[in-house]
Amino acid sequence: MRILTAEIPMALAGQRLDRALSAVFPDFTRSRLQDWIKGGAAMVDGMVLPPKHRILGGERVVLRAEVESKAAVQGEAIPLAIVYEDASLLVVDKPPGLVVHPAAGHRDGTLQNALLHHAPQLAGLPRGGLVHRIDKDTSGLLMVAKTLEAHKGLVEQLQARTVHREYLALVQGAMTAGGTVDAPIARHPVDRKRFAVREGGRPAVTHFRVVERFPHHTLVRLKLETGRTHQIRVHMAHLRHPLVGDPVYGGRPRPPAGVSPALGAALRGFGRQALHAAALGVVHPETGDYCQWQSPVPEDFAALLAALRAG
Repeated sequence: MRILTAEIPMALAGQRLDRALSAVFPDFTRSRLQDWIKGGAAMVDGMVLPPKHRILGGERVVLRAEVESKAAVQGEAIPLAIVYEDASLLVVDKPPGLVVHPAAGHRDGTLQNALLHHAPQLAGLPRGGLVHRIDKDTSGLLMVAKTLEAHKGLVEQLQARTVHREYLALVQGAMTAGGTVDAPIARHPVDRKRFAVREGGRPAVTHFRVVERFPHHTLVRLKLETGRTHQIRVHMAHLRHPLVGDPVYGGRPRPPAGVSPALGAALRGFGRQALHAAALGVVHPETGDYCQWQSPVPEDFAALLAALRAG
């Protein structure tokens, strides 16, 4: 825990408390400061106030900034495919089947464990420096902050929807054209492990275009504006083109009638959703330069596409 003190400048008079603290403590994101304010970790003249409280200027703030401890997640010697690394930023290419964060049922053997072994200083950052995530069975690029300043900058870019994220997905059915899905996402009303397009959900926008057509499937490239949980999987299912291999939103694998035995076996044997984070672009949080990285589809995805092309 870091205990930080500051006096709110008079120039910030009239601002909401959370906005004022964002200016006073620029190392932390506004959302993280809001959590600390709500949890009573920010004392303003000895009082706990709500994030919306309008400050007068001149108040004294004591902030108990809690960061994850090394004891929370242990480093493990798990191989990492590092695409880029410098003093403030790390980009990794996650293989399918690797969980990103420890959770119930996956306390170790995760990407975060691997990152902490590679760079132990990440233990002092929220979630080991990971600023976004992809599903266990999705492959591809993830960015990791190595300093608090970089973490704040990357999170702000995500919130401003300026991070460039492109995915490749193989979907069921023949799509005729690309388009945009602008449909809010919330938890499924019955199955709490799933998400669904629902009125009143969180805004979610996915752009997609056709890359390659097959008789019963379509390879699409998708660009995310928002990053909701399962967003691509939910939006494609909403269009009645669920991802190949997705047991949650696409049902049991059923190869179309008339396909060759080899293709049928390839489709039935593809044991995950056919989704790959293929491109990532961001303004470097330290240099201000725009950087972009690409990742080829992994072997299993490439083999499935080869089977489709062979018919």
